[in-house]
Amino acid sequence: MPPSLSLTHDPASAGGTRAAIRVLPPLVVNQIAAGEVVERPASVVKELVDNAIDAGATRITVEIEQGGIELIRVTDDGAGIPADQLTLAIAPHATSKIRHADELDAIATMGFRGEALASIASVSRMMIRSRTAEDAGATRLEIAGDDLSALRPEAGPVGTCITVRNLFFNTPARLRFLRTPQTEQGHCVDIVENLALAHPAIAFAFLADGRTMFDLPPDQSPVERALAVVGGEMREQYLEAAADQFDDARGLTLWGLVGLPGLARQTTRWQHIFVNGRPIRDKTIAHALKEAYRGLIEPGRHPAAVLMIEMSPSAVDVNVHPAKAEVRFRDSSLVHRVVMRAVREALQRADLTPDAGATGFGASSGLRFDTSIERKPQEAEPRQRLVDYLKQFAPSEDEPSPVNFDELRAAVEAEEKRLDDDRRRLEEERRFLAQQQADPDNAAAIARGAPASRILQIHDSYLVTQDEHGVVIIDQHALHERVMFEKLAARLAEHGSLESQRLLVPATASATPKQIELLDSMSALFAKLGIECVGAGPTSIAVHAFPTLLFDRNVDPGAFMRELLDRAERDDLPDSTEGALHEVLDMMSCKAAVKAGDRLSETELDELIAMRDRVERSSRCPHGRPTTIRVSLRELEKQFGRS
Repeated sequence: MPPSLSLTHDPASAGGTRAAIRVLPPLVVNQIAAGEVVERPASVVKELVDNAIDAGATRITVEIEQGGIELIRVTDDGAGIPADQLTLAIAPHATSKIRHADELDAIATMGFRGEALASIASVSRMMIRSRTAEDAGATRLEIAGDDLSALRPEAGPVGTCITVRNLFFNTPARLRFLRTPQTEQGHCVDIVENLALAHPAIAFAFLADGRTMFDLPPDQSPVERALAVVGGEMREQYLEAAADQFDDARGLTLWGLVGLPGLARQTTRWQHIFVNGRPIRDKTIAHALKEAYRGLIEPGRHPAAVLMIEMSPSAVDVNVHPAKAEVRFRDSSLVHRVVMRAVREALQRADLTPDAGATGFGASSGLRFDTSIERKPQEAEPRQRLVDYLKQFAPSEDEPSPVNFDELRAAVEAEEKRLDDDRRRLEEERRFLAQQQADPDNAAAIARGAPASRILQIHDSYLVTQDEHGVVIIDQHALHERVMFEKLAARLAEHGSLESQRLLVPATASATPKQIELLDSMSALFAKLGIECVGAGPTSIAVHAFPTLLFDRNVDPGAFMRELLDRAERDDLPDSTEGALHEVLDMMSCKAAVKAGDRLSETELDELIAMRDRVERSSRCPHGRPTTIRVSLRELEKQFGRS
């Protein structure tokens, strides 16, 4: 180690004497506070705009130069600061927004700590010009570090204008941590856009280096403001979500716009979440959003959303983050539940089929049914399995057959009972479908499941049919995968575990020693899935029971378990039981679904198209990929030159 470096600290090392405890100068105190409050120019913009909103402004103008490093100016037409309080406004922890500690439990203003102006003034050259309605003119105050100028009168309208120049001029180390002016400008734009989203009644203008970036008028509706910020061209790609569960001082109301699945992005930048007008980041709400879109977007992507949540100030603690960017809910489970349900209902009301030309709201997706048509039982399959089973016991001339005929008879009876149950269930569902078709209110929705004569299977992979909006192209594997997933999930929800089929002869598969060790820790998961699997030696496993639905779909138990254990060994399954169940149901539905290249009969085509209207979220497979795309009539007319 070089002699100048040490891993220990000796308080007496400087001069041999212990340093005395002293009170820090006010400027140093404020600069330390600025380390939390003022991270970059965007932090200054946020604090100043927060104050303008609290002052009752109806128009706020933000100007910056060089990304806010050289200049930040925020001008508002709010109530203003009285001349005799202007010097007090920049004192540490001086505020007009709270008076007692109890008020910290129910904060209703954007700012409240009284740190912002003092902290900003300590690391910049600041000028404040303000005027109240009672004053004949404005008053000006200049601050540079700890140097205050004398108050002097100046002409100016009612309201406040705060100019911040040369940010971090006296703390050059902080200045070196800033990014390029373009990057800092982007952060400033994000801050003002978020605040503008939350306050559509206020006009917002933003200028960068003399160029107007946006100028939003006052008194816009929430929808108008949201579309003005996120882009009016995306009007048809957002759905409206709402919920009202407010009861006295508890509960919340929610309004927002949520994007169609095709708008999902790789980052959360397109998620704008607000609580009582305050833009926040919150894991509870982010998780609720993600759950609402589960199975509609690909893993690793995040839905686009603008969500406005209003609740009693006493139900949320905003005093848990220096920049007030995070909050703590008194009842986070309620928030999660309301957000997830509101977003899910918005998605369920919409036709999520993507258009080959341009995605839009589309028409209503029609009725949703909880049940789904079973695949027609193939009576030859269990008998063929029995024949295959008997072949391995074919007697030779030298030794008798080892077949246990009592066990064999029981297996045959079990197979016959299962077939009878399948026939009965299928007949009940067909009768139910016939009743729905007879109902005029349901006829239009079910009519989308066109007869086989109007369904074209191309390349044994895609189905082509029509609906009232145009030509519909369906990926047969992706759609059937969604059907299988919903069927498995419904059975799991209803019974707590999947129906299991005991194998006449255990299926075996190779496994690594680590995978065999994992069997015990996965036993609870296997019990829910209807899987019974044990080690059968140092390098193999034996599957004694397997989900009936997968068995009926000819999914090989050994191959399935080998793939599942491979994923578990790679830590490729979520830690939570819920997440792991979802992932394994994804695997099961993929294995059980018809494949690209499978030729379907007319009956199977009819059933698959009918399922599309009866299964929730049929527009996307469980992995979030589209099952269906639509070429609209308008797009067809355009392509054929008829528009």
